[in-house]
Amino acid sequence: MKAVPRILALIFIFMVTTVGWIAFGGVMQGRSSGQRTDLYGDVAELWGEPLTQRAPSLRFQWTTVEEKRETTTDAMGRVVVKTYEVEHNHDKQVYPASTNMDVTIGLDQRRKGLLWFSLYDVDMHGVWTYVHQESVAGWVTIGFDFPSAQGVYDGFEVLVDGEPHTGNVAPGSGQVQVPVFVQPGQAMNFAIGYHSRGLDEWRYLPTETVGEVKDFRLTMTTDFAQIDYPGFTMSPSSRERLGGGWKLDWDFAGLVTGHGIGMVMPQNVQPGVLASHMSFSAPISLGFFMVWIFIIGVLKKVEVHPVNHLFLAAAFFAFHLLFGYTVDHLPVEWAFGLSAAASVLLVVSYLRLVVGSRFAFVEAGLAQLLYLVGFSLAHFWEGYTGLTVTVLGVVTLFGLMQLTGRIKWSEVLAGKAELDE
Repeated sequence: MKAVPRILALIFIFMVTTVGWIAFGGVMQGRSSGQRTDLYGDVAELWGEPLTQRAPSLRFQWTTVEEKRETTTDAMGRVVVKTYEVEHNHDKQVYPASTNMDVTIGLDQRRKGLLWFSLYDVDMHGVWTYVHQESVAGWVTIGFDFPSAQGVYDGFEVLVDGEPHTGNVAPGSGQVQVPVFVQPGQAMNFAIGYHSRGLDEWRYLPTETVGEVKDFRLTMTTDFAQIDYPGFTMSPSSRERLGGGWKLDWDFAGLVTGHGIGMVMPQNVQPGVLASHMSFSAPISLGFFMVWIFIIGVLKKVEVHPVNHLFLAAAFFAFHLLFGYTVDHLPVEWAFGLSAAASVLLVVSYLRLVVGSRFAFVEAGLAQLLYLVGFSLAHFWEGYTGLTVTVLGVVTLFGLMQLTGRIKWSEVLAGKAELDE
């Protein structure tokens, strides 16, 4: 078979396989999106939503009495003076003098179908101090909003100066309110704590908008090492490794901010997304492999017919097909190993019959491990896929340029070299 028709046949095989990969990648993407739509709400109902805890609000309410006089004239023409009192109710927002919080987050990742969900348990305990600087006595109402009105809060407690107030609290609309009578100059401590669970991320908002935070300290302890912070949150003042996780401290004497504090839970590799990404990028690995086999065939005077390339491309496609439909039943590492072993076995056992054992195991087998298995493995480390493609491309280009530098391509393409039958 002439070289030019052979090359055109290889290009056709490559294009047909590419179309198949794109279609399969779309199928896997659709499966993942569909499962996320169906499962996310169920997981949130069972386990909890992303939790955003707001700081307690404090409102001071007091009453003043105004004495008024009213002068009238009776029927006899006498002046009558009436004195009475009018009460005025006042209300203003006040703020804590200090905040001291401890938050412990434990990761508990769960998998359903093609999706991993980053679930977590959270223990929150905070102590706030309020100093009554007004000149009159009155009631300070502590308002506490739960992160979610549908959440579960085990061990919830409210202590005011060490005295429990939880039993007197009636939750309503996801909020509890505790009124406390205060005198001028009085300092009051109140503590709030609970155990809950959530999904994906946890946040604490010390202010509703841009505001001042005084004498603030929050210590967060995690049992995982991969930490990240949500958008519009502050990084910790200090951090320290603690076992398999971190101890993070936010410590501010005085701060004006509209940002919060938070933690994004580590994300596992999503099997469905991984399968679709691997499928979309698979033509690159097949292209490297086909060029490599073609060039090595020229150098070693080994004929690998386009029909043989068609079966090799099918073996490459089998890797992604098998991975896509086993990854929702097996751990992702097992599914990857099974698919890689099956694809390599298909290629090596087939080429052993076509061109011999050495070419099958060495030239083809090692190339498949590099271009198919190695390139696909790079998808497990987000951010390194493009670098892997670049390195493989440069190394392959260098190798092929060195190997083919002495080939007279005009003779090969004219059919005068070893590629003729």
